[in-house]
Parts: sequence; C-alpha cells; structure tokens
Amino acid sequence: MSKSGIVNVRMVITEEKILSNIDKIQKLINPKSKKQIVQLEEDTMFKDLVQSIKDYLTEYPNKKNFPNSVYKSAYGLVEYATNQFEENTKKIEELIIQRENNIALAAKLKKALNMVINKEPDWKNKIQKLSENFSEEIIDTLGSIGRARSKKSQNFQDGVKLINAKVANLESNLHIEIDMERIEDRSKALSFIGIEIAEALKEIPVPEEQENIQEVQQENSLDEQYINETRVNIKPSLWERFKNTKLIRAIRYVMKIKVVLELPEALPEPTHGEH
Repeated sequence: MSKSGIVNVRMVITEEKILSNIDKIQKLINPKSKKQIVQLEEDTMFKDLVQSIKDYLTEYPNKKNFPNSVYKSAYGLVEYATNQFEENTKKIEELIIQRENNIALAAKLKKALNMVINKEPDWKNKIQKLSENFSEEIIDTLGSIGRARSKKSQNFQDGVKLINAKVANLESNLHIEIDMERIEDRSKALSFIGIEIAEALKEIPVPEEQENIQEVQQENSLDEQYINETRVNIKPSLWERFKNTKLIRAIRYVMKIKVVLELPEALPEPTHGEH
C-alpha cells in the first residue's frame, strides 16, 4: 500500500473518531442525559474531547476539502451549546425572581406569626387571606397558634417552631444555591465549547452540501430570527450569536449571582463595574 493510502486510512479513522467525540460531548451537555459534566475544572476527559475537535479543525491540511460530516456535526454542537447557554441564562433569571419572592414570603410569614401571637384585631380573617401564598398546613398552624390559650402549651410551641422553620427555609434558599451551582458548571462547559470550537470553526469554509441544507432551511423557515441566524452569507453569525448570547457577561453574571445569593436581604441589581 502506498504512503498516501496509509494517510487516507488514518484520515478516515480520525474523522470517525472526531464524530464520536462530538457525539460524546453532545451527550455530556444534554440536560436530559444521565451522565452530565459536573465540574469543568476537574473534568479532564471533557476538556480533552473538546481539544481533540479543536485540533482537528485547526490542523486539517486542506480546509477547502474539509469533511462535511465533521463540519455539520461541529457546527451543530456549537449551535446546541449556544441554545443551552441561553436557556441557562433564563433559568438564572427565574431563580433570582424565585429568591426575591421567597424573601418577600418570609417577611410576610414573620409578620403573620407576630400577628397571631399578639392576637391582633381580625387576625383570623387576615390569615385566611394568606391562603393564596401559603399551604393549608401553614394556615392551620397559624390558626392553632392564635387559638392557643397559653404560650406555654405544646400546640403553641410546636406551631411557632414549624413557622420559624418555614421562615428559615424561605430565607436560606438552599435549593436555589444548589441549582445555581449546577447551572454555573454547565454554563462554564458550554462557554468552553463556544470559545474553543466555534472560533476554530470560523476558519473552515462552509461545505457545499451544508450550504445547500442551510439555504433550504432559509427558504422553508417562517421565523425571521431563525433565517437571520442561519443564512450562509453571514456564516460567522453563529459565533457572533454565541458572543452576543451574553457569553462573557453571562459568566460574570453567574459569578455575581453567587455573591448575591449570600446576601441576607433582597437582591439589588449589580451596579458596580465588571472586572
């Protein structure tokens, strides 16, 4: 067999290996997958997979003849990562709103507890109006506290303990912090894909087959935004979209939110400059 034949065989194997690596990454960042990336800094396998794809893209000798299958898969991976990154940003915003609501509910519950302990006028009707915000158990507990004849009674003390525990849970937002940690780790992995692969992918000419596919998608799509994002004659738009998807800002935003979550009071919008 000639040397060129050996090189061709190696290239086929390499192409198949790269496609397999792309598939592995896709599974690792899929939120529905059982095995997901946990911590980017400690996941050398994930970083090695991304590096292998980047190396293939940058070191491919004749980029005009770059394999369409690899281009299509790598492009799809970056697009998927971008979509997931945007979803993460939305989830972060939802968690912040949820935390604000929890803090407000904690304050409202504290006020209600003081009201029933002190048996303020019309306390029974007032706690019934809280049923929209709190469970039946909480409303019943507030009622039992208010009806207690003595603050030394077991019902009174148990009721106050339960309400205080609920207040503490609302203020601590422990589950939100845990969710934030998970989202942060996924966002780091997603941004790593964008930085490493999307940048290298920019240097690869769009294969003709892929170009035709994208043109058909443009013709069939009724979504103007989708057309703008996939139009071939502005091919770098995917990379621009990744950067404009708050790539840098969102990473810093996630880091700021970790600080915000540690604050005992409500969350002001960060006003200090980014570093």
